Amino acid sequence: MIQLRYLTFLCALSASSALAETLVVSSPDKRITLSLSNTESGLRYQVERDGNVIIAESSLGFAIDGDRLGDGEMKLLTHSYKTIKDQYEMVVGAHKTLVDHYEYLVAEFASTSEQPKFLNIQVRAYDHGVALRYELPIKNPFEEFSIQYEMTGFFFPQDYQCFGLNLGRFANGHEGEFDPVKASVIRQHNLFDHPFVCKTGKGDTTFALAESNLRNYPGSWYSGLGDGRLGVSSVLTPRFDSRPDGLDVVAVKGKLTENFTTPWRIILIGDRAGDLINYPLVHLLGEPTKIADTSWIKPGKVSWDWWNDNKVALRDSTVKPGMNTATYKAYIDFAAALNLEYILIDAGWHEGSSLSSKPGSDVLKPIAEMDMPEILRYAKEHNVGVWVWLQWKQLDWQMEEALKTYQQWGIKGIKVDFMERSDQEMVEYYHKLLSTAAKYHIMVDLHGSMAANGMNRTYPNLLTQEGVMGGEFNKWSTRITARHNVTLPYTRMLLGPMDYTPGGFRHTTPAEMPNVRRYYLPYVQTTRGQALAMYVIYDSPLQMLADSPITYSKSDSPTDSIWPLPQSEWQDGLEFLRDVPSTWDETRFLQGDIGEYIVLARRKGNLWYIGAMTNESPRQVKIKLDFLNKGTYSAEIWQDGQSISSVVKTQKTVKQNQTLKLSLAASGGATVVLRAVQP
Repeated sequence: MIQLRYLTFLCALSASSALAETLVVSSPDKRITLSLSNTESGLRYQVERDGNVIIAESSLGFAIDGDRLGDGEMKLLTHSYKTIKDQYEMVVGAHKTLVDHYEYLVAEFASTSEQPKFLNIQVRAYDHGVALRYELPIKNPFEEFSIQYEMTGFFFPQDYQCFGLNLGRFANGHEGEFDPVKASVIRQHNLFDHPFVCKTGKGDTTFALAESNLRNYPGSWYSGLGDGRLGVSSVLTPRFDSRPDGLDVVAVKGKLTENFTTPWRIILIGDRAGDLINYPLVHLLGEPTKIADTSWIKPGKVSWDWWNDNKVALRDSTVKPGMNTATYKAYIDFAAALNLEYILIDAGWHEGSSLSSKPGSDVLKPIAEMDMPEILRYAKEHNVGVWVWLQWKQLDWQMEEALKTYQQWGIKGIKVDFMERSDQEMVEYYHKLLSTAAKYHIMVDLHGSMAANGMNRTYPNLLTQEGVMGGEFNKWSTRITARHNVTLPYTRMLLGPMDYTPGGFRHTTPAEMPNVRRYYLPYVQTTRGQALAMYVIYDSPLQMLADSPITYSKSDSPTDSIWPLPQSEWQDGLEFLRDVPSTWDETRFLQGDIGEYIVLARRKGNLWYIGAMTNESPRQVKIKLDFLNKGTYSAEIWQDGQSISSVVKTQKTVKQNQTLKLSLAASGGATVVLRAVQP
């Protein structure tokens, strides 16, 4: 529902009362409303749900060429609205079909200056949240422009309990903990990453701030307001070519050859924190793809070398495992034995490979020890695809030629690493990379990157990306705790796929982790049950099996760990990793809370999978099975065993009207596979 009304109210950002023009747009279910007001102090908005204020009256606009457009008196020229109800088929992801249903408003404003500037605001109201963005229409009296900063605020009516990743600097890999933080202690010098998640205190209502559809624009952050009020404001990453002394900082340089739109500023809202998982609004607000043929985009699971430090058993005992042909044939043998779709060859395979932008590299020339034609022939013979790692700048120097050649070689995908920036120039690099890769039918995994922001809708060949503190941190820290693991689904995963790189099968306790931490064949401080559950709970269409083929066998002896091995020699739970899908047709949050535990159900075809994970506290969970259709189901249950490194597999028969009880060990987890039993 959309209506125009006139209200007299005390402007929260002004000391005086003003007659305000207010446009109100409501979600299709009428529970959420966004009020867009034109006041004497400038453009403002407010968000309510069920009559409760979620976002108090907050500022809008940005500084363009030194003019604070949207701050101060504006003139409302026109407004229009419509209802959109469509259906969207995801190429790969956590859902097969999404209903795109929202109320839409666009309002056109002009400044009151002698030579007015024009600003449009677009709003979408969904049942699951709201989104707004700015548009500079081409009729503006300028061709080139620069944006210094945004004035977009998210002001809170009370001291919310929030969860945020405060990285504190613009250049980074977007990795860290989403710590609990009260709104009253957020400071102006903080830089919180997306998403910023808060509980309102009204029941279990939770919202998350995020962004989507970045193009010709930098990534943003959240900082405190600086004047003692509660809330956060958007902070734009400065351009890479901005002055190093911090003066004359510019975030955006643009040309107005067509209407210029900014990214969507999103507020996801749910009755519970986990309800935000059910509807991927960040993905939905991404620019629709222009790739007509997506048949070559194939999700799957990957045997990966780097996390386990290339520790693999070789048939030829005279060859040392490492960056050589024999090693990757061994990984291919392991992948083929488990029907994994891919292997990943990480850093060091080509001449001059470096973690930094070191000149003198050649991403088309494998090192002498890597017979790439033979590796690719052997992989194809075993029905295994090959991905390769690349440092972003070294790829950039040869991008077009390299990706064309990789397609000719038969390489299926690339893992591109160490961008660690989200400025306007780097965002455009992402578009250049993903569009060029799509041109040559190459899939992409972004590492050392910003977190997901809807770009995987524009480029469905972007299967996953980092921007998450994942399993690699087990190699050098004790930071990957069970609490961190059960916080991620409610925070980082709201943005889209995350390459956490699960699959660690060497387990220890949190107390022992500092004593056994190591770079090769690393340990994890969670149970085998939690290791399995990650493959259901964590969204990543390209999902790693990070550990060594040696670790996945019952024997630690290299001579007894040469794959293929009979299933009797597999580690507990490995058959589950073999069979679990990496993409889904339907996703449903069942129960849990941020940092405590999570129970999630996902459907693939006629099979339902349940994943459950807990923090350092053991717990019993009772799961209602009312999401099933009527009939009888066989439940295959994997739960924590007697030791931290074991799982117990049981079976039972269940029905829709029953409850399933799972026992989760401390830092543990469980999985269930539900199959309909034919009458």
